[in-house]
Amino acid sequence: METNYLTDLMLPLALGIIMLGMGLSLAPIDFKRVVYYPRAAALGFINQIIVLPLVGFLLVLIFGLENLYLAVGIMVLAACPGGPTSNLISHISKGDTALSISLTAISSMVAVITIPLIINFSLAHFLQQGEYVPLPVLDTILRLTLITLIPVAIGMYIRAKAKNFAKKMDKPVKIVSGILLFLIIFAAINTNRDIFVSSFRDVGPVALALNAVMLSIGFFTARFFKLNLAQSVTISVESGIQNGTLGIMIASTLLANDVMAISPAIYSLIMFMTAGVIIAWMNVGYARMRLLAIQQQRAQK
Repeated sequence: METNYLTDLMLPLALGIIMLGMGLSLAPIDFKRVVYYPRAAALGFINQIIVLPLVGFLLVLIFGLENLYLAVGIMVLAACPGGPTSNLISHISKGDTALSISLTAISSMVAVITIPLIINFSLAHFLQQGEYVPLPVLDTILRLTLITLIPVAIGMYIRAKAKNFAKKMDKPVKIVSGILLFLIIFAAINTNRDIFVSSFRDVGPVALALNAVMLSIGFFTARFFKLNLAQSVTISVESGIQNGTLGIMIASTLLANDVMAISPAIYSLIMFMTAGVIIAWMNVGYARMRLLAIQQQRAQK
């Protein structure tokens, strides 16, 4: 992110490839599936689009984050709901993968509109006039559409016309997407390596709190509304696992501020660690449930 070549070309290209990969796993029914899961879909959508930015804003105020550029970076991240990573984590965690994909598809479309609104509010609140340039809303919506929604649409078109090819490419594209994600995070950190340690000390607690709070809100609100365990896990993951790649791209490219990109980069590192805990917890839980079911069957015999 030290050159225009990296921010203006490589970052959007990498994000486009990641979103193309997401499109390869989507079908039109994924957008219709919300009708079959109205409570789950509505709850996941509200958590991602409304609750997440509100919680992010409150935590920045509560922790009194002094570096206001890092504060804006947290809000940039909070404006970016879950991407392909949340679908993968939901699947590995024994969640409802179909619901996860549907939520990601719908929220990605709406986020194109909400992102510039949330970011412009954050810029105006945390920074003084003259310290920032507001994002042009219509231009930002257009650019986000070109970088995110168009690749998704292309991926869906490829899947519709060549389903076997899409299935064959699904795994390689996911691997490439994972590599690109880590490279993007590394680039964001490496660009600001001189202040990364101090930045981690400042923004790390906020990022961890945001991640933990949203994971908890997602799970317990789902249980409150009597969703099943798989749906509750998915709502939790979709609420707490954000599209850090998109956040880094927005901060570095659209806002042209590498310091703001540190916050979504740190959040991405933290969310992978908490995701590991969720995956282990759910897999152990399901293993115990299967063992209990086997013991009950044997007892009945």
